[in-house]
Amino acid sequence: MKGLALGFVLLATVAMSAADAIPRTGDGRPDLQGTWSYATLTTLERPAEFKGKAFLTAAEAAEFEQRTLKIQDRDRRDVDTSTGRGSDGRTDVDRAYNQAWWEFGSKIVGTRRTSLVIDPPDGMIPALTPDGARRALDKRGLWMANGSYEGGATGTGLDSYTDRPMQERCLGWTVAGPPMIPGAYNNNVGIFQTSENVVILNEMVHDHRVIPLDARPRVADTIRLWMGSSRARWDGDTLVVSTTNFRPMVFRSASEKLSLTEKFTLVDANTLIYEFTVDDPLTWVRPWTAQFPMTRTNEPIYEYACHEGNYSLPNILRAARNAER
Repeated sequence: MKGLALGFVLLATVAMSAADAIPRTGDGRPDLQGTWSYATLTTLERPAEFKGKAFLTAAEAAEFEQRTLKIQDRDRRDVDTSTGRGSDGRTDVDRAYNQAWWEFGSKIVGTRRTSLVIDPPDGMIPALTPDGARRALDKRGLWMANGSYEGGATGTGLDSYTDRPMQERCLGWTVAGPPMIPGAYNNNVGIFQTSENVVILNEMVHDHRVIPLDARPRVADTIRLWMGSSRARWDGDTLVVSTTNFRPMVFRSASEKLSLTEKFTLVDANTLIYEFTVDDPLTWVRPWTAQFPMTRTNEPIYEYACHEGNYSLPNILRAARNAER
């Protein structure tokens, strides 16, 4: 019994030491302030090649990272002039942005988990409800990071700007969120906090949220916002942010019933664990959760003026009218 008691004391001492090592603000809360990078090669959902495998070995992780970095390399010049495509299937135009523009990261998450989705255990986003499946086919469906439309071929309407995906107008980027999901570049976020508010500033699209920490009421249900309406609270040393009042379709094919819970947990001075749970009973058959670490960086947050000088949308529609003529 003495040995068991001693073990508990040692564990408690280690836990207290870890808590003491976390930087804190003047009011005793974990100090989350700073710039954090969430670039990673780990995909949101588990790749088919790892079906049934939640974690990789060190050797498997190294091989996956090397292979993925090779696939993502836009600086290759191996385009076959007869087909116009390289060995990776990309055209030369698809490589117009060289590696200086991309920020996928170079490593998977430290746990070597095969997906950012941790629940369901299969690492996959749950199935859509019938209503969610119908919404996913909306021709205004969001353009995804892999270059495809979430709604498939129906997402390529050219009659009007209303047919085009929101990202062509710099709206609804999943890298900025909420929820924040690692993407191709600008995977950086700045956090500022006081005893009354937390500010989350995303480098992507230069989006920001000023989130109250008090118990003020939410906005009316009739008010719908691109980034929703957020409220924050402390649960021990974890900052919990709950967000509602989203515009429909702003996150994947979610409905107006989308409810998001984000958790920020500082585990040491340079590592912030970010976790989010998506709950929308009109869109998915069950809630789902993703988690990944953010790493402190000394790099500044750069201005991202996405829509300034953005001629893509009028040029797309003008080309369609010319093609019709």
